[in-house]
Amino acid sequence: MEDEAQCLAYAKADFEEENQSFVTLFRDSYPEMTEGHVLDLGCGPGDIPIRFARTLPGCRVTGVDASAAMIHLAEAAVQAAGVADRVTLRCERFQSLQLPEPADAVMSNSLVHHLPNPFQFWHQLKRLVKPGSCVLVMDLLRPESPEAAQAIVDRYAAGEPPVLRRDFYNSLLAAFTEDEVAAQLAELNLSRLLIDVPDDRHWVVVGRLY
Repeated sequence: MEDEAQCLAYAKADFEEENQSFVTLFRDSYPEMTEGHVLDLGCGPGDIPIRFARTLPGCRVTGVDASAAMIHLAEAAVQAAGVADRVTLRCERFQSLQLPEPADAVMSNSLVHHLPNPFQFWHQLKRLVKPGSCVLVMDLLRPESPEAAQAIVDRYAAGEPPVLRRDFYNSLLAAFTEDEVAAQLAELNLSRLLIDVPDDRHWVVVGRLY
């Protein structure tokens, strides 16, 4: 997502409930994780890293996104939120990301459906974190038909700008099913990670990497 107008519309959209729920799910899934380095792959305009830093002030977050426009918005948001001491942002593709040392945890929200090769994502996820690290990945769930996708857009994004409605619809069609994600995990020996479908438009993967 490189178009500045599209990125700005995305940043202004109301994802407060969804993003806070994502951060709360991490905290509730890993209550012992009160400090350490957390990697956020596909951080977008920075709302999740900011919420994470506020919810778990003992943690440091590195947000990574390949979109320069998104990182520019995220930098401004992080500064305005007063968490720049705990949130670092990097404009890079996760495929070539290098860290000084592996992270203690990794999270990602709504990145996988953008990728032509999701196996790259799971492979890099394994490479970028320490053994035993916490994992939380959430993304869209592909509906059964274009008509079902449109119904979801109408239900949850009726008041959003046309550019976001169109992006939501296309993203739903580009997303993966629960079975497809399970097959990706099995292919890379990540079957210890658990996949859940919490609602009609998302799948979630949680667990530790060993």
